[in-house]
Amino acid sequence: MGIFGLFSKEKKEKLDSGLSKTKDSIFSKLAKTVVGKSKVDDDVLDDLEEVLITSDVGVDTTLKIIERIEERVSKDKYLGTDQLNSLLREEIAALLEENNSSDNAGYSLPEEKKPYVMMIVGVNGVGKTTTIGKLAHQFKNSGKSVMLGASDTFRAAAVDQLKIWAGRVDVPIVEQGMNADPASVAFDTLQSAKSKGSDVVLIDTAGRLHNKSHLMEELTKIKRVMDKVVPGAPHEVLLVLDGSTGQNAFEQAKQFTLATEITSLALTKLDGSAKGGVVIGISDQFKIPVRFIGVGEGMEDLQVFDRREFVDSLFN
Repeated sequence: MGIFGLFSKEKKEKLDSGLSKTKDSIFSKLAKTVVGKSKVDDDVLDDLEEVLITSDVGVDTTLKIIERIEERVSKDKYLGTDQLNSLLREEIAALLEENNSSDNAGYSLPEEKKPYVMMIVGVNGVGKTTTIGKLAHQFKNSGKSVMLGASDTFRAAAVDQLKIWAGRVDVPIVEQGMNADPASVAFDTLQSAKSKGSDVVLIDTAGRLHNKSHLMEELTKIKRVMDKVVPGAPHEVLLVLDGSTGQNAFEQAKQFTLATEITSLALTKLDGSAKGGVVIGISDQFKIPVRFIGVGEGMEDLQVFDRREFVDSLFN
């Protein structure tokens, strides 16, 4: 069982409601595609292509999905439009599986890595600090001791926000205020975590994409310094993206993967828009597993991404 517990009925209901806008948007478009048609033909596939692209799945990923469905159509000779839903569901689930986006039960921390160090990156405004707070809450609830490190020293508000979350979740935080050296904060955080025997360390970082070379240098330095204290740290570099921005999230992912090595993704704010398709496209294009998705405001509404449940909520 994963450290965040089993995928409960409550979580499924939350996921359903969080993705409802995306689902309604895709379904209403799909319904128009197949109206008056009984079999999946070239016209239906052309329309389907448009449905997926306008649902923020992304052009390259859409073409991949269409190709797979074309293969199925030519193999089965006849496919009714009533089968289109289940066909889409199967192909998208298969695509997510190829991109290492695991099922929920698989998220656990390796026991030999203690503290387990996560460096969280992303531009300002995507819900990075909130994601850290919710992660801290969930790790703590699963019996892990957590420490936060405020290495986003570029904005005073970032340090203050993280301090508020640390207080709310009741976990220790290491901070040196605004304009402190981010690598020095990370160094102190890991030293403190080692001496206290913490299980998990979450390091916040500045998200200045407009100055990419500076960002690159900063993240590289933070990583190098952490590796000195805890060999192999950071064990995970989590990129937080705002799912409600659709194609903009693609662009951010592209820029960050150029700036540093990203090992996992969190897509937030999926409940507020019809752009949930972006999860499928980003996971496919960057071959980076989606680890968490945000489907609501509550502490528990940052869910471990479960591809089967996700696809099921979209196409059921």
